[in-house]
Amino acid sequence: MLFNSSIFAVFLAVLLPLYALLRASAHRKVLLLVASYLFYANWDWRYLSLLLISTAVDYHAGRRLARTDAPGARRAWLLASLVTNLGFLGVFKYGNFIIDLAAPLWTALGVEPIRFPGSIPVGISFYTFQTMSYTIDIYRRKAEPSRRLLDFALYVSFFAQLVAGPIVRSGEFLPQITAMKNLRMGNVSSGTQRFLLGLFKKVAIADNVALFVDNVFQAPQSHSALMLWGGAFGFTLQVYCDFSAYSDMAVGIGRAFNIKLPENFRNPYLARSITEFWQRWHISLSTWLRDYLYIPLGGSRKGPGRTYFNLLITMFLGGL
Repeated sequence: MLFNSSIFAVFLAVLLPLYALLRASAHRKVLLLVASYLFYANWDWRYLSLLLISTAVDYHAGRRLARTDAPGARRAWLLASLVTNLGFLGVFKYGNFIIDLAAPLWTALGVEPIRFPGSIPVGISFYTFQTMSYTIDIYRRKAEPSRRLLDFALYVSFFAQLVAGPIVRSGEFLPQITAMKNLRMGNVSSGTQRFLLGLFKKVAIADNVALFVDNVFQAPQSHSALMLWGGAFGFTLQVYCDFSAYSDMAVGIGRAFNIKLPENFRNPYLARSITEFWQRWHISLSTWLRDYLYIPLGGSRKGPGRTYFNLLITMFLGGL
């Protein structure tokens, strides 16, 4: 169910009035949670189980981490969370790739390898990073665990940012849904405008520029140097408008339901350096990599050689 599809327009057109009819905060949360699960199941209902398992494991791990001071027990609960999340991510995103790399081994052994069916679970990287940040922050004593499973489940699965980000920290999201308020026309109006901006960037710009770019890249030898430069420029425009469009639409949807999601792109092509570009591009991912990979590895505190190594590892793992 893509944000720019007609079925999603129907989905929102039904959800907003239903939300407005409910009076109790808990009922509004239940509605958004059920809607989020239906939204995700529309992609592939089989992978909904992964989302549910991650939610259950991380909620329980977060509660346990907050209740114990024993270092061994705290490490064990954090490890349980990380192994579950990274295990799902590794198996379903890279399992078939690893199996294919080992093809000579299977041939030598006379074994027919078992491949994982279907496509990669949509949004698995985003909700994996999100739930990992939750348990890591509790382990570091920088966050409190959610008191309600309903709240945590909505934090993990909120449909607006489930499949394409932005990655939201629990400290940003959970306080906003403690008491879910009714729709505010100002937020619905500004949220709709932001959503339409993202829709325009996706449909009118990214998708149309992609037609030109694909034509150039499919047969570069058939085009002039000017056209090749145009294709390269068009690709940068396509990628930015495509990625930022989904973030715009996610922020707009969240605002309509009185939920503020973080900005993910801030005019990155106006940056004056690579460092500034990275600070403006996919901000929620870059800050996640900084806080949970780069700094724990040592950041820039251990000399230039170690700094470059830390950057290399961070960028490599971020690319996965």
